Amino acid sequence: MMKLLFITFIFCSFIAAAQTQTNIGSLIPKEAYENISSQLLNSDSNVTSIVIWIKKEVKPHVHTIHSEQVYVLEGTGKMLLGEKTMEVKPGDLIFIPKQTIHALKVTSATPMKVLSIQAPEFDGKDRVFVEREW
Repeated sequence: MMKLLFITFIFCSFIAAAQTQTNIGSLIPKEAYENISSQLLNSDSNVTSIVIWIKKEVKPHVHTIHSEQVYVLEGTGKMLLGEKTMEVKPGDLIFIPKQTIHALKVTSATPMKVLSIQAPEFDGKDRVFVEREW
């Protein structure tokens, strides 16, 4: 009986681990979208990971509670980060500390696709849009 319980535990652990593996390169939006589409990958109280597709822009905003790292997978854009404006392209990793104004304008003909990793957990409540010309 103990052996059966142990085998069941190992099997369930393997299944749980397999569910957290995602091939990000193969992900596509699940439905048509006008500007932004996102797909939650994983989330717990410590961290949230999301794939985001952007056709036009992300308006200026800050996160009051968490920091964010954005890894650009596809497309190009112009990003506002604090007082700086920078060009972003595939392979770029951008760190956005909490309370930092950030925004994005897509410059490529195709949508940008990014991996956003936010810590602690992101639930959307700490996103505050700000009026900012850039």
